[in-house]
Amino acid sequence: MSLEKTINDAWEKKDQVNQDSDQSLKDAINQVIKDLDSGKSRVAEKINGEWKTHQYLKKAIMLSFRVYPMDNLSGPYSSWYDKAHLLKGKTANWTKEQHEAAGFRMTPNSPVRPGSFIGKNAVLMPCYVNIGAYIGANTMMDTFSRAGSCCQIGENCHISAGSGIGGVLEPAQALPTIIEDNVFVGAMSEVVEGVIVGEGSVLSMGCYIGQSTKIVNRSSGEITKGRVPPYSVVVPGTHKDLYAVHIIKTVDAKTRSKTSINDLLRD
Repeated sequence: MSLEKTINDAWEKKDQVNQDSDQSLKDAINQVIKDLDSGKSRVAEKINGEWKTHQYLKKAIMLSFRVYPMDNLSGPYSSWYDKAHLLKGKTANWTKEQHEAAGFRMTPNSPVRPGSFIGKNAVLMPCYVNIGAYIGANTMMDTFSRAGSCCQIGENCHISAGSGIGGVLEPAQALPTIIEDNVFVGAMSEVVEGVIVGEGSVLSMGCYIGQSTKIVNRSSGEITKGRVPPYSVVVPGTHKDLYAVHIIKTVDAKTRSKTSINDLLRD
């Protein structure tokens, strides 16, 4: 029986899933988390130009909370109480050789949960990465930034200090929050609720974007929601006295690669 079928069948009777469930289900859940952790699988991926959610992977994560008990972990200064499979973190007890093989830099006090993937040459300053999240190669998660459960962050991105990329674990069919390649997210910004930020975009400091946030294109007057077009330069503002974000310009890939962020944000 395929992993997907095993998980989907269990989901149909999820109220009966618990710590005493059949070992074959536990094995399937563990395999999904292992595949997410290694990057073999990811909760969402772009197929023929459109992002698609693999629902069974999200279902497996949610079922894992049912089959694993709570447990305690004590340290020299504190103790923690969490689901047993998440308690020790992705990199707990890794050796230098394991860190070298993974290929990303990780500073102290950066909780990274099992079932999340971190790409080569990524840099994790003190940040938080939740289960199911995917962080691409060469991406910087700056100080106190957050990658929520199942969010997808592309390659060569900079998620600035204090910024949050929201997780969307439930419902299973919902698209997670997605930051495409080469995106800059300014300090103290929040992108949530399955919003997609297109490739090469720049979000100024303090941009808050959810599904209900109006995205105003200052050049065309067009107002959209839920998706920032590729290579948009975005700043916070208002529209008819309500909060909105504004696309103040659109740049091509060549301009984006040669122009500083500060210059792009000047209107």
